[in-house]
Amino acid sequence: MKNPWSRSRGLVLLTALYVLWSLIPVAIAVRFSFNAGRSRSTWQGFSTRWYVGDPAEAASVLYDPSLRFALNQSLKLALLTMLVATPIGVALAIGLARWRGRGSKSSNFLMLFPLVTPEIVMGVALFLVFDNLYDFVPFGTWAQFLGHVTFSISFVVIIVRARLFSIGRDYEEAAMDLGASPGEAMRRVLLPLLSPALLASFAIVFALSIDDFVISQFLVAGADTVTIPVKLYSGARLAPPPSLNALATVLMVITIGVVALGGLAFKWVGKRVGQREDSALETVGRFEI
Repeated sequence: MKNPWSRSRGLVLLTALYVLWSLIPVAIAVRFSFNAGRSRSTWQGFSTRWYVGDPAEAASVLYDPSLRFALNQSLKLALLTMLVATPIGVALAIGLARWRGRGSKSSNFLMLFPLVTPEIVMGVALFLVFDNLYDFVPFGTWAQFLGHVTFSISFVVIIVRARLFSIGRDYEEAAMDLGASPGEAMRRVLLPLLSPALLASFAIVFALSIDDFVISQFLVAGADTVTIPVKLYSGARLAPPPSLNALATVLMVITIGVVALGGLAFKWVGKRVGQREDSALETVGRFEI
């Protein structure tokens, strides 16, 4: 009798084919960012001209003002969103996890709305809010920043609450039994134990913000507030040079690098605070509304 728990070779093959199907177009786009000529279909030799080309030509990521502005805008929004959304999400996660009064269940449900709402709906809603209700907030960087923060907070809450359920309240209660105030117990005990989730939240929020297209597109205001995804979309409809491929490659490398660093830091800090390798999946599985 065939072992039902044995590894399925067909599933492994299907997974490998899917990964190849997903990555081959990306690899082709990255390859032509190093093309010596302007063609995006014919290989004409290796060159980095589309990254750091001749200043007089002004067609590389380094010297093209529009590409450089898009890169700066994306990095600025991602860093600001990461630094603001993560602390707010952590505070909200702790508050929702500790709240047991009337309205706690409905608040936990509303917290998930940005996750289940289609991003196109979120973009339209934010556009209408800033256009009609909060018209004192100018479109552009500030509106994009607030939109990214609004969209990202729920992801932080999910990650931090999963870690909170894994930790429990025993450590805080033990610290308070030894004379610590609730604030000291949170600062000296709970927050260090939450550090793996905090690092993961920073990385996820950064990746979400720098890759966002819909919200950034709806709230853009002029060429100086165009982000990389918006620039790629608008340029791809024309006859773009390989410098757009180079810009997309830079975006991909930054995103992968930040997520990889966040994952390594998550594992390293998790080992220092005694988190098991499989506890992340277990805590997310125990997440309750």
